[in-house]
Amino acid sequence: MARKILILSASVGAGHLRAAEALELAIRELDGGVEVTNEDVLNLTTAGFRNLYRKSYLELVNRAPRVFGYLYDAMDGPSKKKNPKRERLRILLERLNMGKLLKKLGAEKYDLVLNTHFLPAEIIASRRRKGKLETPHFVVTTDFDTHRVWAAEPAERYFTATEEGAAYLAALGVEPGRISVTGIPIHPVFSVKKRKQQCRAEHGLAGDVPVILQLAGGFGVGPIEEIARSVLETAIPVQLVVVAGRNEKARSRLEGLSAPGRHRLKVLGYTDRMDELMAAADLVLSKPGGLTSSESLARGTPMAIINPIPGQEAHNSDYLLESGAAVKINSTATLAHKIERLLGDGKRMSFLKRNAARLGRPKAAYEIAEAALKY
Repeated sequence: MARKILILSASVGAGHLRAAEALELAIRELDGGVEVTNEDVLNLTTAGFRNLYRKSYLELVNRAPRVFGYLYDAMDGPSKKKNPKRERLRILLERLNMGKLLKKLGAEKYDLVLNTHFLPAEIIASRRRKGKLETPHFVVTTDFDTHRVWAAEPAERYFTATEEGAAYLAALGVEPGRISVTGIPIHPVFSVKKRKQQCRAEHGLAGDVPVILQLAGGFGVGPIEEIARSVLETAIPVQLVVVAGRNEKARSRLEGLSAPGRHRLKVLGYTDRMDELMAAADLVLSKPGGLTSSESLARGTPMAIINPIPGQEAHNSDYLLESGAAVKINSTATLAHKIERLLGDGKRMSFLKRNAARLGRPKAAYEIAEAALKY
């Protein structure tokens, strides 16, 4: 009988889903005989809970990011206490709305569950503590820093992005022998090397002018047009490629922009060729989401960080800056100035590129998939 592996993520932002997809693809490539199921856990909840969970996250991130950052930090802390009262209440609320998930776990008898979001990991761990579930599970974090909600005990294995994230889990009481530092799982295509000039040619980009890749996430959030306009104010000629994601309104407005004669502007919607675009780019201008940052590092392309969300993205920003793989732009008013100075400084660009390549973990998905298949 074929082994059965369940991958659980949550559609709260695109990163968790992309990590789940990366693991699924890696497992299928390594062992086609394994039965892999990839589920968005929010599709296994009540409609009310699903809408509230997604909406509350998006509302806080987009309209009250400082409140989100405060709540993120308030829920963190190196306490080893396993079940504080407020966490018990939160997990109880989650479990009451997870009937479909619990039924699925009870009926299907999976050999292993991989979690790329803490929500399903918490539910599984809670049921196991009560002796109502025996299914083993792995926890796969999706940011460079590790928040305490990811410590979903008991769990057989944890996979973190950084040594510091592993140390934090250990401080929360997880045995170091169950923690592996693999990096964040990204699409297997990033493990295949691509030539910069070839990728530029395939996307109609000149080979001798710097390429800036501006990203806005899969859903195209943030002041995309304002940022693009600021980039086009740079005195140094650049090729700006803006990926608006699924935000068709933003894409339409961007296509109406008139770039100064010294620049070239290319506007894209959602694309499945991000690995080629990152290989073609000299600089990725983006919020520092865990998956986007990991993809950029895998291509050895430094980042210019802008508008990090307080909380996990702010922590990701700290990691990238501390590691010398990124610069941070605090205001669109100084964006052009900062990019001009950066692109005009060959030594600094080389320094950033070397560090980005050093940090890149393009085979993280394969490492985790191999561990899952050996379990």
